[in-house]
Amino acid sequence: MGTITYPTDSLQAARNHLRGSADLAVAVSYLAAHAGDLNAELGKTVLAEIPAYSQSANPDILPDLAQHAAAHNDEILRLLRGGPIADFEFVRTHAERRADQHFPLEAMLHAYRCGHKVFSHWLRDAILSAGASVKRAPAVIAAVADFTLEYTDAISTVAAGSYVAQVRLLADIAIDNRIELLNILLEGYDEADGRVTEILRENGYLDARQSYCVVLAQSVEPAEMLNPARARRLAEAVGNILRASTVRRLVDVRGSKVVGVFSDIRRASGWTAPHTALARRISAESSILGNAILIGISNDVPSTSRVPGAYQEARLALALTGVANRVVQFSQVPTQRLLLHLAGEDLKRALPE
Repeated sequence: MGTITYPTDSLQAARNHLRGSADLAVAVSYLAAHAGDLNAELGKTVLAEIPAYSQSANPDILPDLAQHAAAHNDEILRLLRGGPIADFEFVRTHAERRADQHFPLEAMLHAYRCGHKVFSHWLRDAILSAGASVKRAPAVIAAVADFTLEYTDAISTVAAGSYVAQVRLLADIAIDNRIELLNILLEGYDEADGRVTEILRENGYLDARQSYCVVLAQSVEPAEMLNPARARRLAEAVGNILRASTVRRLVDVRGSKVVGVFSDIRRASGWTAPHTALARRISAESSILGNAILIGISNDVPSTSRVPGAYQEARLALALTGVANRVVQFSQVPTQRLLLHLAGEDLKRALPE
């Protein structure tokens, strides 16, 4: 078992207080005999109060809910029979699975609150069914309330911590995959490398019908790109370009600049007209990102093997941006201006005024 990451003193004390009841054994037998009814009521309560469960299209959600509710029932009975307080591994596993499937954490924690109400009600009735006297009943009911509350706090703490940790792990994996994919696309690759080809195929970058465009962006003040939060916000803004369309965006911060590889289907088939040039669409929408951003945009290229060349075009376009011309599309750069830029300072000094 893993390390218990929540304080157990309160749960232990509440459990011990409840176990002091002379009627506990009868109550536990009552709960075990009515486990099916208890789980059914819990399922109905969760579905009635939490729309996320009934609205989810994930076929695993409802079966997992029923299985998880039964597991909690078994765990409560085990604790009431005197079993040691463990690390709730089944709660960790459930939370990690929900995180993997992007099911909302709020809904899962709300389900635990529903469970608290249902289990508290059943456990109280079980104690009273054992024949607790009128004199003992208030103390027994208070002990039931304490135990179910402490149990809910414990599982909620474990679930929330496991869910957040899994989300962070998934985010780190996604970042690593994004960086690797960007490196492959921007730096070029050997087409004989089967591993690289498989990575591109798995991510949908070997479709012959696609066109690609590279976008580079930075703040008007280059020093701002050294601020990770500012650079990340700029990356998010670039990533939102053409979000309402079918365009795919692969965006990250690279070398103090935001770099993005955009791709879209050129045409559905050989019989249909091609889509409007991707670079032109990106350029039109980039102009609304604000006056504090400089953006260079490459030409469209027809395959991943041409993306490194598009990357160089975007770098040249970005170098030609300025306060008066914040968005530059490579295809719209005048030839004379491009030649002067590429020629370097020596040729520029040799040219007449």
